Amino acid sequence: MGSLLTISDLHFVKGLDPVADFMDGTKYTDIIEVGGEGIAFVIYKGVGTTGTSAITVEACDTVVPGASAAVPFFYKRIGETDAGWTAAAATGFTTTAGSSDMYVIAAPKDVFASTGYKYARLKAVEAVNDPVLGGILAIVYGLRYSPQPTSLID
Repeated sequence: MGSLLTISDLHFVKGLDPVADFMDGTKYTDIIEVGGEGIAFVIYKGVGTTGTSAITVEACDTVVPGASAAVPFFYKRIGETDAGWTAAAATGFTTTAGSSDMYVIAAPKDVFASTGYKYARLKAVEAVNDPVLGGILAIVYGLRYSPQPTSLID
């Protein structure tokens, strides 16, 4: 294989279903075990002119968290152009108002090690209340187990 990361090294998880006002109030994605090299979240904002949200990543102790802690992460905005990666503190960042934006948020496994927790979720707190159509996809990358072969003749 020509690359270090292949599609079989990714585990896709539904984070938050696409709906008309997907970041209304405070929203959390599903809680996902970070079993590989880290986790990424893809926020896809469709139509919405002025709504914004404050984004953080939380490490959780279980899938029904009794405890959680915000962790630092990296993100990039993909709008008309593909911006570079930005380091975000545990306090997070606020999305930009407007339509047709994507944000890729990556939290490597070492940020979770410092908390002692192995689960993660994305938290969005509405900063400017105006409906935005969108959804969130989660991707665990660099899986800890090799995928099963589809054939024994490889």
